[in-house]
Amino acid sequence: MASSSDKHLNPLSAAGVLISLGIIYGDIGTSPIYTFRFIVGNHIITEDLIYGGLSCVIWTLTLITTIKYVYLALNADNKGEGGIFALYALVRRYKAGWVIFPAIIGCATLISDGFITPAISVTSAIEGLRALNPEISTITIISIVIVILVGLFVFQQFGSGVVGRTFGPVMLVWFAFIAVIGAHHLVQRPEVLKAFNPMYAYDLLVKYPGGFWLLGAIFLCTTGAEALYSDLGHCGKQNIRVGWVFVKVALILSYLGQGAWLLQHQGSRLGGIIPFYEIMPQGILIFGIILATFATIIASQALISGTFTLVNEAMKLKLWPAVRVRYPSQLKGQIYIPAINWILMAGCILVVLIFKESTRMEGAYGLAITFDMLMTTSLLTFYFAKSRNSTFRAILIAVVFVAIEGSFLFSNLSKFSHGGWFTFTIASCFFLMMYVLLRARRLREIHTEFVDLKHYTGMIQDLQADRSVPKDATNLVYLAVADSKRYIDSNIIYSIFKKRPKRADVYWFLHVDTVDAPYTSKYLVDTIIPKKCFFVRLRLGFKTDHRVNLLFNKIIHEMADSGEIDLVSPYPSLHKYSMMSDFKFVIIHSWASSDSEISSFDRFINQGYRLLKDHSLSTEELYGIEAANLEVEKVPIQVGPMAKVKIKRERD
Repeated sequence: MASSSDKHLNPLSAAGVLISLGIIYGDIGTSPIYTFRFIVGNHIITEDLIYGGLSCVIWTLTLITTIKYVYLALNADNKGEGGIFALYALVRRYKAGWVIFPAIIGCATLISDGFITPAISVTSAIEGLRALNPEISTITIISIVIVILVGLFVFQQFGSGVVGRTFGPVMLVWFAFIAVIGAHHLVQRPEVLKAFNPMYAYDLLVKYPGGFWLLGAIFLCTTGAEALYSDLGHCGKQNIRVGWVFVKVALILSYLGQGAWLLQHQGSRLGGIIPFYEIMPQGILIFGIILATFATIIASQALISGTFTLVNEAMKLKLWPAVRVRYPSQLKGQIYIPAINWILMAGCILVVLIFKESTRMEGAYGLAITFDMLMTTSLLTFYFAKSRNSTFRAILIAVVFVAIEGSFLFSNLSKFSHGGWFTFTIASCFFLMMYVLLRARRLREIHTEFVDLKHYTGMIQDLQADRSVPKDATNLVYLAVADSKRYIDSNIIYSIFKKRPKRADVYWFLHVDTVDAPYTSKYLVDTIIPKKCFFVRLRLGFKTDHRVNLLFNKIIHEMADSGEIDLVSPYPSLHKYSMMSDFKFVIIHSWASSDSEISSFDRFINQGYRLLKDHSLSTEELYGIEAANLEVEKVPIQVGPMAKVKIKRERD
């Protein structure tokens, strides 16, 4: 639907660029607070370390953020939408089964990153108070950080529409501030501009003792790059690209300013000193700390909202257990997922309590996101090879970015025992959960039987005419797995005819299809028996609201207006008052039969699937179907060969 997708494409405008500053650049924009501090670490400050670290940062921002994300990834949009699932939806049409795995690994690692980013960002900002008062205790800083995080997550349920309008201007002030402060120190030591020479980066990684392992800290300068792609639909390609020119200049000036300050302190160690705050004049330090705190809160808010969007997309693709989704404001696309919100809040507080200081959190940061970047690279390579018929470009992307990001990953592996285990464990749990859902769904698809609907149209008409069978409902609506009018689930036929027969005046078979175009909202109606039996197929994008009950209600009224059906109750006592006829929904849940003889692995999958279903939102709650007119049936299906049993009859 062209008109639907067009309205989500944001043309270049000053307002659009400002919005992109607030929504997209928070995470990468606050990285100067801690990145150079972690690069230097406990090393003695030397020219080789300063120039090499600066050069690595400059070229990481150029190669990864600018070339891969701002140029290449933004060209791989799905009707104006970006992100790992938008990219997956683009490439799955080529029938390559493996592409689902980079998508779910990317999703799992992105969400696990949501547990550490707010904690390390806010903690780094609040630790700036030590520049004002070196005696401030760790307990005090932890308490302030936890209060801010709790307030941030509690606020989510009220929506961020009002505050969202202030994000852009605050981040504009932030980037201008760090650029001016950085430039002030740069003009005092202009020799730091030598860091633009990539040979300094090479020397640091190859010749400096242990230099290669500094890549784990250097990588932190680009951890927010994935947001540029994920939030493409909110801001638009051109707004993001123009905004990045300003942001990159501000970031590099901040890093160069810190480098210039470090040149004045060669031969010493940082200890607990934070270069980002040291380059600020004492008179405006408190303003810098407050502004940094607001910037990190904005960065955290954007990441939390992005996590909600990611989980919502995963649910639409049936890769995440169904959970309740709310819409806290009229702002387009804004959603709130209570379960995810409180899990993220608990995780962030746990990170603060376990690691206590941002220097220790650095060990947990970056490992998971490098996996996500590699997954995006694999899908981008496949996309350019298939859709753009550009094999050379695809090979070049694979060679260059797998080499760079593979190096970052290898370096980050050294963080595993220092905190990387935390995000890796969380990501592994999410991946296992999504894999169980994926595998269970495929088992069901393989073993769900479909029958030719035309063989049963006569039986349906005879049942409708059989007055000896009590009428179950005027309109009986089945949610169907089958996606065409030709075939129907054997379970539905079993429910209508082989259990207690269900007679109805009109039968409806309703199939919900999640399609690749993100904002599609269409439906098709096939008439099986005029006025008596219909097959309705809802085609909904993975970013649209799947409010099936409301959508179906709209469909039947449109059909009534066109004369295809009569919505007035057939009962004489109600017909004369023009009362609407009754509808009853039937949802059939299929379960693996205990008579199936399956492998231990598939049995584990089935048990995991049942556990997830027991703790997730039911189908009727997910689709908004009222319990008053609903019947849920459970039907066993064979997911393997029938178990062989032996028994012998004895005769007296």
